[in-house]
Amino acid sequence: MPLVRLDCTKCGRPHDPGRVLNLCECGGPLFARYDLDRAAKDMRPGHLALREPTLWRYDNVLPVEDPDDRISLGEGFTPLLAAPRLGHLLGLPRVFIKDEGGNPTGSFKARGLSLAISMAKALGATDVCLPSAGNAGSALAAYAARAGLAAHVFVPRDVPRVFVMETEAYGGAVRTVDGLITDAGKACAEQARASGWYECATLKEPYRVEGKKTMGYEIAEQMGWKLPDAILYPTGGGTGLIGMWKAFEEMEAMGFVGPGRPRMYAVQSDGCAPIVKAFAEGREDAPMWENARTLAHGLRVPKALGDFLMLRVLHQSHGAGVAVSDQEIVQGVKDAASSEGIFMCPEGGACVAALRKLKASGHVSPDDTVVLFNTGTGLKYVDAMAPLW
Repeated sequence: MPLVRLDCTKCGRPHDPGRVLNLCECGGPLFARYDLDRAAKDMRPGHLALREPTLWRYDNVLPVEDPDDRISLGEGFTPLLAAPRLGHLLGLPRVFIKDEGGNPTGSFKARGLSLAISMAKALGATDVCLPSAGNAGSALAAYAARAGLAAHVFVPRDVPRVFVMETEAYGGAVRTVDGLITDAGKACAEQARASGWYECATLKEPYRVEGKKTMGYEIAEQMGWKLPDAILYPTGGGTGLIGMWKAFEEMEAMGFVGPGRPRMYAVQSDGCAPIVKAFAEGREDAPMWENARTLAHGLRVPKALGDFLMLRVLHQSHGAGVAVSDQEIVQGVKDAASSEGIFMCPEGGACVAALRKLKASGHVSPDDTVVLFNTGTGLKYVDAMAPLW
């Protein structure tokens, strides 16, 4: 079995992966650790090229032991698209877009929830739950339906109606909560404890991050195992940012890449930018952001469990945090659509806007190869973006 243990990211304590676990006793998120020497023998680039075009091509560094336990809808191995026209607009000729909009349920959330639900089912769970700003809830419900599990989703009351309809269509039970996703998270955790549900909230179980880390493997493989100079990632809970950094460490240990790393940029809205503020202040954690508001619902996370891990990645990579306005976000969506034919979600538009700022400030130069993430389809956000369109 490639999965050998779970390690706490705070205290380092090892845990047995053969049972349902959420956080370490100290409150730290858990990371899956693998037999990377064994994995490297089976994951040589020539072998990978023959594998299925989903995230399961990297099954040697994923926690699901039995292929029959995989709960899959064809997620992952999304296109990495050269964006020369957008790059010309920004004065950066080597821009690529990792477009996650074609994933099942229309966003990158499919990656993490595929792994989380696969492991929940393998470990004997019957009910799964999480708080969501939209896309995670619909992905949870879709994969739970595929697995025959009951899904319970807690959302802020002002979540766009399309997400509630989609989640309910998959058979998920939706509970609306006054406040923000942090309030939904409290309600979810309380009900999970009372009912014995398997909680799949961001970084509160070890396996969503394993699905998200495959974005890092895909970028490396799609770029011929040469990592880009910079990656821009829209950051709410930050699972993908943290997961990709974990993937790069694993790839180096297996000899697939060298020690060089991309500069990682966490992109947030200026109406909810706790990671940007904490990074600028040199903090190791990010205090609660008061009165969080932005049309990019995935970025409206005022307090993230993995804040210390995100800040660690930004420092280690010599990256930074970047905040953009809602007006800049919508303009970014328009720029990507009109130049490259990609109708981004607001979070993807935020990365376009952030790249413009990074170019102006000198953080990114025309010589840099840059990957920016579009984390989902913009079609679910038409009503949210309409007032600024």
